[in-house]
Amino acid sequence: YDESIDTKYPTIYLLDGGSLFPLLAAYHGYLGFGNETQDVILVGISYGASTFKDGNYRSTDFTAPSAERDFWGGAGKFQQFLSDELFPYVQGGFRSRTDRRVIFGHSLGGQFVLYTALTKPDLFWGHIASNPALHRNLPFFLERRGAGSGSSKLFVASGSLDDPVFRAPTLEWIEHWSNRADKPWQLETSTLEGHTHVSAPPASFRAGMTWLFSGVARTEDSAVD
Repeated sequence: YDESIDTKYPTIYLLDGGSLFPLLAAYHGYLGFGNETQDVILVGISYGASTFKDGNYRSTDFTAPSAERDFWGGAGKFQQFLSDELFPYVQGGFRSRTDRRVIFGHSLGGQFVLYTALTKPDLFWGHIASNPALHRNLPFFLERRGAGSGSSKLFVASGSLDDPVFRAPTLEWIEHWSNRADKPWQLETSTLEGHTHVSAPPASFRAGMTWLFSGVARTEDSAVD
């Protein structure tokens, strides 16, 4: 930090941080050369393992219940970990703006983004869901579940070449919520032309961040916590 300036920064929480933190941290830094991004704090949340057997519990932590998978459904506990443990840790040790928290998730991580947007709409100021995987529990996500101020923002991106098993329920979700007047957040959706399930995260990140921060004063001019 520049110690002469008491500035606080938007904080972006990246799910699947083991893979997405090195990818998006470098990409965010590169976008900064073109002045396309704000200065932010990036937090990668990772298990230190890539498989369930070795301790990667994303299939439990990122998901709402599903009749097809008995190990799904831990999103509520994971959400509590974020609010009760991770947020205080980050905010206690870093200049993190509590009014500019953003969560980014891809695939099952995208499911968690939608879960928290529906159940606690104001836990994050901004939400970016990239190719969300809703193929085993879509009905859960078609109901309004938590009260919010209506001031948070939700960006949902779907690659045009995403696997049909993921893209079809995402398009159903988009159509459903785009036509509802009682949305608990501001909603923006985007089709990422030419992107597959695995190629989408950088494009989703850039498009989502651009939309979230459009019209928002840059960090150095907004030190309010």
